[in-house]
Amino acid sequence: MLRKTRILLQVVTITLVTLLLLGIGFRVHLWAGWVAKIQFLPAFLALNFGVLAMVIFAALLFGRIYCSVVCPLGIMQDFFSWLGGKVKKNRFSYAKENKVLRYGFFAIFAIALIIGFAPLTTLFAPYSAYGRIVNSLFKPLYDLLNNWLASMDAANDRYNFTEVQIWTRSVTTFIVALLTLLILGFLAWKKGRAYCNSICPVGTFLSFFSRFSLLRVRFDKDKCKSCGMCEKNCKAQAIDFKNGTVDYSRCVVCGDCLDKCKFDALHYTAKRTVATTKPVDKERRAFLVGAALAGTSAALAQTEMKLDGGLAVIEDKKAPKRQTPVTPPGSVSARYMQRHCTACQLCVSSCPNNVLRPSTDLQHFMQPVMSFERGYCRPECTRCSEVCPAGAIKPISREEKTAIHVGHAVWVKDNCVVLTDGVSCGNCARHCPTGAIQMIDYEGHQVPAVDENKCIGCGACEHLCPARPFSAIYVEGNEMHHYH
Repeated sequence: MLRKTRILLQVVTITLVTLLLLGIGFRVHLWAGWVAKIQFLPAFLALNFGVLAMVIFAALLFGRIYCSVVCPLGIMQDFFSWLGGKVKKNRFSYAKENKVLRYGFFAIFAIALIIGFAPLTTLFAPYSAYGRIVNSLFKPLYDLLNNWLASMDAANDRYNFTEVQIWTRSVTTFIVALLTLLILGFLAWKKGRAYCNSICPVGTFLSFFSRFSLLRVRFDKDKCKSCGMCEKNCKAQAIDFKNGTVDYSRCVVCGDCLDKCKFDALHYTAKRTVATTKPVDKERRAFLVGAALAGTSAALAQTEMKLDGGLAVIEDKKAPKRQTPVTPPGSVSARYMQRHCTACQLCVSSCPNNVLRPSTDLQHFMQPVMSFERGYCRPECTRCSEVCPAGAIKPISREEKTAIHVGHAVWVKDNCVVLTDGVSCGNCARHCPTGAIQMIDYEGHQVPAVDENKCIGCGACEHLCPARPFSAIYVEGNEMHHYH
C-alpha cells in the first residue's frame, strides 16, 4: 500500500510539473503552480521559509519522501529504473556510501551557489535539469501534436487548436538536456538512484535530516529469513540484509523492499522493535502512512504567423551581439538574475510572445534572456514574473512593468533600409508603445532618434524592423533596471 500510494503521488506530481513546463495554458499555473514553488532549490533562493521548513520537517518525520514524491527528476529516474527492472530482476546490491564524492560535490555546489557561479548550480539542480528536458525535448513533440490537431480542426471548420511555431530556443540547452536525459536514464536503468545519492545536492542536504527520521524501514530479525530480496530490490542500494541495517541517509522511502518481503520482516514504523505476538494491520497502517504522505505533499503545497503570400521567402532575423544581456522585467539586473535563477525554463515555456530563451553565455548559462527575433515583450504581459518559483523574477503588476526600463534602443545606421535602400519606413516609431522613437531628418531622409528616458526596452522596434538579417534598431540591456 505504501508503494502504491507513492506511485499515485508520483503520477500526480510529474503530470502537473510537466504540464507547467510545457506551457499548456496559463490556467494550469493558476491551480497547479504550487508544485513548482515547493521544489527545494527554487524555494531556498526565494527565501520561502515556510516551504523549506515543511520539507525539512517531512524529512525528519518520514525520511526522504521529498525525493520520491516531489522531485520530478527523482520520479523520472524511478521510471527508468522500473524499465530496467523489467529486463533484469533483483539486480541491486548493497553499496557503501561514497562520502568523498557525495559530500565533496555538495561542498563545491554550495560554494558555487554562494558566489553565484551559474554554470554549475544550474547544471546540477534537479528541478532545473528536469525543466530543461521538458522544455527542450518534450515541448517540440507537444507542439507537433498541437499543430496536427490544429490542421485536423481546420479541415473540419473547427478552431479549438491554434497552430504554433516550432523552433529550438537554444541549441546548447538542447544538447545539455539530451545528454542529461541519456546519462540519468542510463544510470537509473543500471544503478537506480545512483545520481540522487552521489551527485544531487538536494538529496545530500536532505540526507542530513532523514538519518534521524521518526518513521523508517526497520527489520524484524525474528521473521527475517535472509533471502536478500529487500537488498536486491532497493534502488538506493541502502539495505544490507546480512547485518539487518538500512542507510537512512540514502533511503528514499519508495516501499519496494516492503512489497518484496514475503515474510513480513520489514516494517515502516516509528518503533525500534517490532512486536511479533500481535498481528499487524498492514492495510490500516499503509493507509494512514499514505494519507500522511499525501497531506505533506499537498502542504508543501498571440501566436505569431508569417504571411508572405507565397511570393518570397522571408529571411529569418538574427540576434545582435549585446554588450549587456536584456533580462525580464522584475529580474532587477543580470547580476541578480545570475545569483537567483535556477534555469528551470518555466518562464521560457510560459512566455506567450517567444521573447525568452536560454542564454549560451557562460556567465548566465541557460538562464533566461530576452531576444526579439520572434516577438517582443508586450507591456501588458507579466507572465514570467508570475510563474518564477525562485524569486529571480519578482512579481510585478502591469502598471509597474510599463515603468521598468530593462534596456534602451540603439539605432544602427548601416542596417537601416531608409539609407541602404532609399525607401521610406518609420516602422519602429509607429509601433513604439511608449513614444520613445521619433523620426528626424538626416541627410534628406527620415531616420529614428531614441529618447532613452522613455524607452523601456520592450523590443517592439527591434522585432518589427524590416531590415534582415540584423535589425537596424536593437535593444541594449541596462546594467541595473530602473523606474522612470
